[in-house]
Amino acid sequence: MARYTGPKTKIARKLGEPIFGEDKVLERKNYPPGQHGQNRRRKQSEYGIQLREKQKAKYTYGVLERQFRNLFNKAARMKGVTGEVLLQLLEQRLDNVVYRLGIARSRAAARQLVLHRHITVNGQVVNIPSYSVDPGQVIAVREKSKSLEVIQDSLAGFNHAKYAWIEWDEATKSGKLLHLPQREDIPENIKEQLIVELYSKQ
Repeated sequence: MARYTGPKTKIARKLGEPIFGEDKVLERKNYPPGQHGQNRRRKQSEYGIQLREKQKAKYTYGVLERQFRNLFNKAARMKGVTGEVLLQLLEQRLDNVVYRLGIARSRAAARQLVLHRHITVNGQVVNIPSYSVDPGQVIAVREKSKSLEVIQDSLAGFNHAKYAWIEWDEATKSGKLLHLPQREDIPENIKEQLIVELYSKQ
């Protein structure tokens, strides 16, 4: 499956949540897209509910099916509650950390910045969005990229205090992952236990 590049509002309406940020269309059309969207009243099966939750997580973090399955398998082998560990692994992705630091306004934009070599990890350029950031590592805007308007606009007025597990140094345009977030610290509306139940059946 290729990465989804179609209308984000369509996906948000399908899942019933503004997973890509504020979505004014969703406020007006809070029903699934398509000709019969308003008439769909069928009760979802247990499998359908679980699958929908997995799709929500995949679209939220911009992860493909194989990547997501690999992350789940990794989470299942690690200590701790599998669903929570899965979310922590997703939060550790470099593109997500760049987004959390306010360097980009969306995860898709953060992914582009990483791919275009605007981001460094501990002083070294890293252009792999899925790179897993470890606690203590410093994520920074590359020196020659600090003047980019898209980065300056994103950082302007961003509240860096809202995520307790990261810190930001405005002077150096760099941030650090202090520790892995606890489940209650992750603001995404994802019911990770449903994802665990889905994969346990496969």
